[in-house]
Amino acid sequence: MRDLFPDARVKSYSWTCAFVGSIIRPVGGWMSDRWGGSAVTHWHTVLQTATSFAVGIVCWKAKDKMNDGGDDSLFPWFVLLFNVLFYCTGVGNGSTFQMIGVIFDKVEGAAVLGWSSAIASFGAFIIPAFFGVAIKQEKAEIVMYAMGAYYFSCLYMNYWYYYRKDAEKPC
Repeated sequence: MRDLFPDARVKSYSWTCAFVGSIIRPVGGWMSDRWGGSAVTHWHTVLQTATSFAVGIVCWKAKDKMNDGGDDSLFPWFVLLFNVLFYCTGVGNGSTFQMIGVIFDKVEGAAVLGWSSAIASFGAFIIPAFFGVAIKQEKAEIVMYAMGAYYFSCLYMNYWYYYRKDAEKPC
């Protein structure tokens, strides 16, 4: 993100996102035990979708400012919004793992937990790879809009199968 925020101390703040996402994960499980995994997943995915689009707008505006000589006035918004995304990811991870225990029996649940952990690990690789390509093309906002669309599809799936009244597997 140095290309979008050339004067910002990106490395000084980048650790905060991973810290927030990691530290909040158990809270996502606790929230899910209290209010239901599908409800916690639903509302945090709503926030994640909106925040992804908001980060896309910040990237777009930062790119415009960079073309006009650049300034880092949007950097605090960028850091804040990314921390919100990582908060939602951590809570969503905890709530998803709680849902797996409700949806599947013990034998299937173990395999699904392993599979979803592997997919999550792949996400930690593929998302930065997409950002690398997008930043080189000066299109970082496109990745955020695509992530917002992906989160919206996840929101729909969670709503349809687990959250709505008369859902196939409410949890």
